[in-house]
Amino acid sequence: MPRRRIGFWYRFAAVLCKPPLVVLIKRDWRGMEHIPAEGGFITAVNHNSHVDPLAYAHFQYNTGRVPRFLAKSGLFKKGFVGAAMRGTGQIPVYRETTDALSAFRAAIDAVERGECVAFYPEGTITRDPDQWPMTGKTGAARVALQTKCPVIPVAQWGANELLPPYAKKLHVFPRKTSHVLAGPPVDLTRFYGKEMSPDLLKEATEVIMADITRLLEQIRGAKAPETPYDPRRERIEQRRRTAAETQELEARAESATEPKVEQEEGQGT
Repeated sequence: MPRRRIGFWYRFAAVLCKPPLVVLIKRDWRGMEHIPAEGGFITAVNHNSHVDPLAYAHFQYNTGRVPRFLAKSGLFKKGFVGAAMRGTGQIPVYRETTDALSAFRAAIDAVERGECVAFYPEGTITRDPDQWPMTGKTGAARVALQTKCPVIPVAQWGANELLPPYAKKLHVFPRKTSHVLAGPPVDLTRFYGKEMSPDLLKEATEVIMADITRLLEQIRGAKAPETPYDPRRERIEQRRRTAAETQELEARAESATEPKVEQEEGQGT
């Protein structure tokens, strides 16, 4: 199946974005040979900075296979940014609405037309204290299993040093390096032909995230935690800690008033 033409809007975005990226960030790009030359496929990428979509898009653009990102629907409504998002063929995600599944249908359609769809399986910038990939959401696995397309794992590091997670100020000096490493397709064949149950999608997602994490270990020269950070589990644990602290404070407050009550009762007799 033929590749998607780059088109005016992508070339225009490249003209605007590539010069500052070249100035601000050095490049250490590896694994471009794993990007399919033809046909539809998915890339699954870790997310650790508000600017890493630009750094990753630069890498992907230079392979000749431009990505279609899944992005918040609100970005498609804002003037020039909205026009660029629509013109470059990005896919709007309507969270918590009746249109929430339209992004996955659009992603499947794009892959079946021979395009590249880029997923950030974590769904948001990592909240892991050491910026390792978190547990992933199942959207990429769902599209991959339905289309049986290649899933190319991609790890990146360096944009997060230019703009740390959830920060608002760039750290320009010293000049940072954008490390991007693409790996061979994730082996999901053992999941083919099976019912796409939540457990199966979760297991396939874990396989995808494990490949991304191994690539990031190569870039960083360090070992990731055995158990990925899970935001949902952390929220549950935080609620448990808050409830325990509240109970302890209430118990202390009650014990602090008991002597006073006893003293008042003694005076009354």
